[in-house]
Amino acid sequence: MSPTSNSTVLRSFAPIRSPRARVLILGSMPGAASLAADRYYAHPQNRFWPIMGALIGAGPELEYPRRIEALRAAGIALWDVLAQCEREGSLDSAIRDDTAVANDFTGFFAGHPRIATVLFNGAKAEASFRRFVLKPLARPDLTLLRLPSTSPANASQRYEAKLSAWREALRAGGVAVREA
Repeated sequence: MSPTSNSTVLRSFAPIRSPRARVLILGSMPGAASLAADRYYAHPQNRFWPIMGALIGAGPELEYPRRIEALRAAGIALWDVLAQCEREGSLDSAIRDDTAVANDFTGFFAGHPRIATVLFNGAKAEASFRRFVLKPLARPDLTLLRLPSTSPANASQRYEAKLSAWREALRAGGVAVREA
């Protein structure tokens, strides 16, 4: 399939990392609002930062650098599965898999040996990880969990249900989370 005039090669961000990280949260590829703002989960209707605010104090009321500090302090790393891809618009369903290039997870995990849990922010992140990363990575010790996407495109699930799922997954990964 040849690229359309509306698709562009997109490049992901560098990971947010911490030597203390026990959990890695993975998206698929930043959306248009995030790429424009040069920040993870920048779309105002994305529920990622409100959920992180409720669970670890990294909410949208904080300046972005403070949110990143809170993630690191909680032992959470953040990245995307794909280093680059072509996509028209922001939806994961528009990612052209034939153009997808995964990030270097072998190198990442070598530098972050304490990470034992990978949480996928939605189905596309999990599918991309399993397709492009899992077999070459050879880390059978990792716990892999798909969580409900925080994207505004996943409006069918209520915020409270998403919050509960994220709370349980982070807790299972060893992150100290706030109770309801």
